[in-house]
Amino acid sequence: MAATSPKQRMLNAYRGLPNDRPAVAPEFWYYYPAKVLGVDMMQFAREVPFHLALKTTFEKFGCEGWGIVGLNVPCPDTTWSSSEHWQDDDTLLIESQVKTPHGTLRTSSCQPRHEPQWAVERPIKSLQTDLRAWEHLQFAGDVSAVDTTKLNRALREVGESYLLEAYLGVPFFDFYGSAREGGFEQAVMDLLENPELFADLQARYVQRQVSLVQAICPKSPVESFFIGCSWSCNSLLGPVLWRQWDKPVLAAVAAEVHRQGRLLHVHFHGKCMDSVAELAEIGVDCVCPFERPPGGDVEGLEGLQRVRRLLDGRTTMNGNVHTVQTLIRGGPDDVRREVHEIMTAFEGCPRLIVGTGDQVGGETPEENLHAMIEGVKGTS
Repeated sequence: MAATSPKQRMLNAYRGLPNDRPAVAPEFWYYYPAKVLGVDMMQFAREVPFHLALKTTFEKFGCEGWGIVGLNVPCPDTTWSSSEHWQDDDTLLIESQVKTPHGTLRTSSCQPRHEPQWAVERPIKSLQTDLRAWEHLQFAGDVSAVDTTKLNRALREVGESYLLEAYLGVPFFDFYGSAREGGFEQAVMDLLENPELFADLQARYVQRQVSLVQAICPKSPVESFFIGCSWSCNSLLGPVLWRQWDKPVLAAVAAEVHRQGRLLHVHFHGKCMDSVAELAEIGVDCVCPFERPPGGDVEGLEGLQRVRRLLDGRTTMNGNVHTVQTLIRGGPDDVRREVHEIMTAFEGCPRLIVGTGDQVGGETPEENLHAMIEGVKGTS
């Protein structure tokens, strides 16, 4: 009998199928793969293929995992340009502009050597002067022309090492808010002050995301799609605005993904209890990372048992080992205790991936990661 591959173990968990043991998938994202490869964050972002960095890291630790590949939809009638300037010996300022038929949008970001890149200037400074240009950039492209070459090549290169997913972007609030100068607070005010304007924009975004799934599936064998999360969570946006602006996007995408015979994985960090049952209700196949306090609200065995009840056997839980208090500040015994709580709460349930409460920090002791992984493998 052939051994179950890491990728297949993840897919079985997403589908609620029995596994030889639960999958264990630390969220190795940027920091730890860069550490494993011995490069700084600037080199990592510019020189290292993300999917191959994850492959090296998951194989080093002998565990399961997941990662993403983005896709490109060409936009007509746009011209891009950019310039780079060193702010100091360790920080690069990247300034960009794109000319559209409705105006020019300008952005800038910082790329330090030791942290991921972050936004300094966002494109929408004014709804009156910049929104039409930004809408052109987002919606004028022909979604059916999406290029899956990079995705398909990455799937071949990763093979069975881990589960590589197609990145569909973020929910609606993050989609708009990430482009709005003033960030989270200004985006909330915009939605409250212009509900009809943004209801129309939301409807267009839903159709775009559904059409993107429809365009990708005939061109790629990818099994799973991924939707991320920045501010679109209960800790920041709150459950009421999330239900209004983001849940409809997730529901529509989940329905189309399933119609195409594929799977949907959603990242929903921070507090989640008020939305767990709704994520299961709309058919999300896997949700992560079910963080513990203080950042999240899934605490101990009792919290995990409640999550299991709310998911109701319809959605897979991925996560819950605390990335800071346990993996960074704790020791192997602390890690094994949390792993044991997770395994106890989901005993007999195939819809389980023991993961981390968001990204593994670069300062995480390696022995703690081994304790997490071996704590799961030791049960098989």
